[in-house]
Amino acid sequence: MHHEPDSPPLDFASDNHAGAHPEIMAAIWAANHGHQGNYGTDDYTRRLQTVVKSQFGDVAEAFPVFNGTASNVVALQSMQPTWGAVVCSDCAHLNTAESVAPERVGGMKLLALPAQDGKIRPEQIADHAHAAGVVHHAQPSVVSITQATELGTVYLPEEITAITDAAHSLGMATHMDGARLSNAAASLDLPLRALTTDAGIDVLSFGGTKNGLLFGEAVVVLNQAAVQGLDYIRKLDMQLASKMRFLSCQLIALLEDDLWKRLAKHANAMAAVLRERIEKVDGVTLTRPTESNAVFAILPGPARRFLHERAEFQDWDPATGEVRWMCAFDTTVEQVESFAALVSEAVEAC
Repeated sequence: MHHEPDSPPLDFASDNHAGAHPEIMAAIWAANHGHQGNYGTDDYTRRLQTVVKSQFGDVAEAFPVFNGTASNVVALQSMQPTWGAVVCSDCAHLNTAESVAPERVGGMKLLALPAQDGKIRPEQIADHAHAAGVVHHAQPSVVSITQATELGTVYLPEEITAITDAAHSLGMATHMDGARLSNAAASLDLPLRALTTDAGIDVLSFGGTKNGLLFGEAVVVLNQAAVQGLDYIRKLDMQLASKMRFLSCQLIALLEDDLWKRLAKHANAMAAVLRERIEKVDGVTLTRPTESNAVFAILPGPARRFLHERAEFQDWDPATGEVRWMCAFDTTVEQVESFAALVSEAVEAC
């Protein structure tokens, strides 16, 4: 007998906790009819290439994969030699939350730069230039940035261009972890290509599961000269889907009619409302700007424990008491109001 789960607690832990958007589920259902070619020879994957070009430019090519870690690892493997290294921020998902996949699976060294606001600066990249040509050092080959950053901040187009110009001048390629690129573009009210192709990014890991997809991401090549053997790497990393149509149809639905923007704008708007409500709560300190769909704050220890018993959220830095509250495409104003009231109750009770 089918059993409906009990009503879940208020959940602001991650936009990954949300389900799939109905339009995505409809796209999967529509694709689930008849036979299609396997391993990317299906009609949906061919159509995806056209859709991706409309969003990112005529040279863009998409390589669907199963998840975000894979999109980063596959992309970066294809962009550098085995003796290469990736320059990224110290808080990059690549550096902090992908286990040892970059090192063990990708075989790459990460060179992490301090980034208090989640962003790296062009002048920091040059700090690794001394290693170029020195046989004793890993060779810095790629600069990877995250948009929106892990701290919820957003790179402006000119900031990205400054980074890509600096990297290219040093003979390095550029990669973007775009797990929340949609939220960044929606925040700035810009097309996706303005933060990627037009800003000099060579390869993009485009995220979907944080913005309404059931599963799946894509490596999007924006500069064909920046990659080598990506097709083969995707296979050896066990990311070549047999029934790829079910990955591609979701990405088509997300990109084709700007569903990505509608969903991301809503998540961002809910975060803005949450921040506005929390600003009125005495005893809570907001720690970072809310530029996408994340709100960061510091709560007293007892209040955090009180809140954890009644809601889902992430302790970002237990040492300082900083927490992260994420909004998703399906977050409602009512949920935000209830959660803000619960935060106020937690502080007052403790």
